[in-house]
Amino acid sequence: MDSPSIHMFFFKLKEVCYNQQLFAQARGKEGIHIKEHISPAKDNVILFPKTLDFYQIQLTVMLENERYGEAMELLRFLLQCQGQDERHYEEWQALLEWLEAAFPQYMNHGGGQGAGLDSYEHEEEPDEEEMKRQNVRAKLAEDQHYADKLLHTAMEEPLSEQTMLALEQLSYLEGSDIDDKLVGWLMQARLHPLLQFRVLQTLRKRGMQGTVQFKRGQEQVSVDMETVPLTPEEFPPQVAMVTERVAAQTEVQEPTLYYFAQELWSQFIMAIYGTEDYRSILDEDDTTIDIWAAALHQIVTESLTGSRNEEESRAMYEITDTMRFRFEQAYRSFRQFVSAGMQE
Repeated sequence: MDSPSIHMFFFKLKEVCYNQQLFAQARGKEGIHIKEHISPAKDNVILFPKTLDFYQIQLTVMLENERYGEAMELLRFLLQCQGQDERHYEEWQALLEWLEAAFPQYMNHGGGQGAGLDSYEHEEEPDEEEMKRQNVRAKLAEDQHYADKLLHTAMEEPLSEQTMLALEQLSYLEGSDIDDKLVGWLMQARLHPLLQFRVLQTLRKRGMQGTVQFKRGQEQVSVDMETVPLTPEEFPPQVAMVTERVAAQTEVQEPTLYYFAQELWSQFIMAIYGTEDYRSILDEDDTTIDIWAAALHQIVTESLTGSRNEEESRAMYEITDTMRFRFEQAYRSFRQFVSAGMQE
């Protein structure tokens, strides 16, 4: 799982056209040849504007997560589609050629040019975890104080990507004293909820068992270490049901909103892990799922447009007057999380 950062969400929110910057950078790379005329393949595939927006967003996500093989295949697919402005084809071709030159090892990913979107698979790096483990232990062999240095970076230095990297490396080292120090830090320090969740993940990866109790804001939280999710897929299915409800309302007509709803939800669910709000989502109650989906839709709409139309969001998810109080509670939880992220 990527380093949890509410700051990254707001960066993405402000940079909706980030992919256009990438295209411009690719176009300006020395040695890139842009064909004078680029014709898509003769497949009768026509992208509507909203569909194009969706694929542009997907392309941005792939590039941000270094999924270069998938990005190349998506670009090849887009180049086969008809009916787009010529500059789009030039930008896609320029970016594809730059990616192929920079990352030739991914050029044959997914079966080549005609494979289409259905063949996407995550690029796998064999034994990546073991390689990381060996690398960290090699550093420990060279420096007997390496674990203490990692703990200092994580616990004493200002929060940054180095904090997350130190926690990741600590997950590969042995020693109960590391567990004790991380648990003590979790219990005694006032940590951002997303950092608390990353510490929990580190402890679980280290094999810690039992229950850990700590404060999340004003709430006392008790977490069973064996159940801490390490990937999005390890969260209970009710968590995914919330974004599925939002997808049903927005995926085609408002793909940008759906994209940011996914981003915010992934951050929020980590930040509330183990709390009363989190437990309420796991009630397996359709009404509860609708309430959280409506509140998520509402907060993202406000963030994107600056306007609030609560009645429209409530009607979309069939939030009745009897459900309104719970909807407003869920909305306040989102608002507090978003406000805290913007202030830090």
